[in-house]
Amino acid sequence: MSGRNALLFVVSAPSGAGKTSLVNALVEQTPFIQGSISHTTRAARSGERDGIDYYFTMPTEFEAMVDRDEFLEHAQVFGNWYGTSRVAIDLALSADIDVILEIDWQGAKRIRELYPDAVSVFILPPSLAELRQRLEVRAGDRADVIERRMAEAGAEMAHFSEYEYLVVNADFACALNDLCAIVRAARLRTRLQRTQEFPVLRELMAS
Repeated sequence: MSGRNALLFVVSAPSGAGKTSLVNALVEQTPFIQGSISHTTRAARSGERDGIDYYFTMPTEFEAMVDRDEFLEHAQVFGNWYGTSRVAIDLALSADIDVILEIDWQGAKRIRELYPDAVSVFILPPSLAELRQRLEVRAGDRADVIERRMAEAGAEMAHFSEYEYLVVNADFACALNDLCAIVRAARLRTRLQRTQEFPVLRELMAS
């Protein structure tokens, strides 16, 4: 389903753990990798832009896209629907461009079924108290929304052991370095490299 050297990365985290900021920073400084813009039925938050942060989609159109089998995965989170475009992912992978997805544990499970070689990463906050504080300072999150997100955080984090890598976002720079290291390590897998281009290996095989 993917290009010969392309990698698919799956990143999950409870809301407020800093997943989106980390992924955006990674994509900005790492060549040949792109994020995936999800479709969602939720309303845009302050500062969010359609086609940049999400494709904000009416529920009726989202349902039609589901019926047309246009999503690799879709799930309901906090009463809103989110979906990952099948075509957009496969086009990037077929062009040997790595793709990094931000999805919840349900979507990650589905992606791993479809792409067994996907590299999965779970991002944790340093503590529940820190997570609550981050949600409280984030614009647009009311008290009832914060309580609901905190209630869901435990359920999301309970699935951390299903992921290959675990990153704790206590310090943004350190967490970003960890995430970049995961990408570098995955790209260095022997099966992904064009070993015939290595002079020493050509010499070894010719001898």
